[in-house]
Amino acid sequence: MSAPVLSEAARRRIDREVAKYPPAQKQSAVMSALTIAQDEHGWLSTETMDAVAKYLGMAPVAVYEVATFYTMYNVQPTGRFKLTICTNLPCALQGATAAAEHMKQALGVGFNETTADGRFTLKEGECFGACGDAPVVLVNNKRLCSWMHADKLDELMAELSAAADRGEGAPNPSKK
Repeated sequence: MSAPVLSEAARRRIDREVAKYPPAQKQSAVMSALTIAQDEHGWLSTETMDAVAKYLGMAPVAVYEVATFYTMYNVQPTGRFKLTICTNLPCALQGATAAAEHMKQALGVGFNETTADGRFTLKEGECFGACGDAPVVLVNNKRLCSWMHADKLDELMAELSAAADRGEGAPNPSKK
């Protein structure tokens, strides 16, 4: 018998999110449930999204719509570290375009690509609500890094490479 797609710990966390809504509105926890599932698996496979839909009593297509609309969800495997740089106008005016080009050169990939070693996926994002800290980079949807010009980007990538060497960072499953 195969292991359930959503672990018992994930289901407990989802239950805590569901409890925040009226009983007849448990599907309102879909964004939280997707985040929990993604944290557990590293990305959202169709199988994982189907499990979330079943758990919340939703049509799978409704879950797919949410997962594909918001850029924080990964519907394809990513590198151990997903680096998303805001390229919205305020960040662009503060050097985000140059920072993005620096990251592309340093990593040898373009947007929506993953480095050959599987460490980094580079993404382009919209406003993170930190315009005063521009340019900003979001690491694995959890850590916001401010004033990310070339020198700070190099420090961040070196820090994350060292963390990858130690086996740290988001799961990077090749299965599913």
